[in-house]
Amino acid sequence: MPDAGDPLALAARTGLPAEFLYLRDELPRDRWTGLHEVAGHWLQMHAGFRNHQAHMDGLIARWRADGDLTTLHRQLTPALQAFLQHLDGHHRIESGHYFPMMRKVEPRIAAGLDLLDRDHDAVHAHLEALFQSGLAFHRAVSANTPDARDHAARLADALAAAAPPLVRHLDDEEDIVIPLIQLRGLPEG
Repeated sequence: MPDAGDPLALAARTGLPAEFLYLRDELPRDRWTGLHEVAGHWLQMHAGFRNHQAHMDGLIARWRADGDLTTLHRQLTPALQAFLQHLDGHHRIESGHYFPMMRKVEPRIAAGLDLLDRDHDAVHAHLEALFQSGLAFHRAVSANTPDARDHAARLADALAAAAPPLVRHLDDEEDIVIPLIQLRGLPEG
């Protein structure tokens, strides 16, 4: 995994280098209409992750406002579990199925796909931190320990830390993948 000194590392990146954006330059976002079924589904999945993140952020904001730890636990625990499982599964399908297929369709974009694969490792580190924080929060609330609020705050911090790199990854992945699917297609099978 790259270190923070790498300008392409997910934590440091503010966008993709020009050499990864040649397909998006050919098909900019404002022309993403009438999409291939896979491209449309990809964008729907990503919108779902963004919405899920916003939902969890809203639950945290509500807890910070009203202090109701029981409601936070009841709502956030299943939301977090679904988010973690869904995102992990999505990344496995991308890395294991779609990215290898896309490398064959458009070999020139292989370095961009490699970067997205690296991003998956960085995002997974955040998912692991969220899982561990969520588990500690669940155990503390379930056992009614005096540090349950502290665990809620730590989980809130982990959610806040995970959001920017995830959004950066989703945006960058879309800029590579959606134009690739639209302009080059996908092989059958």
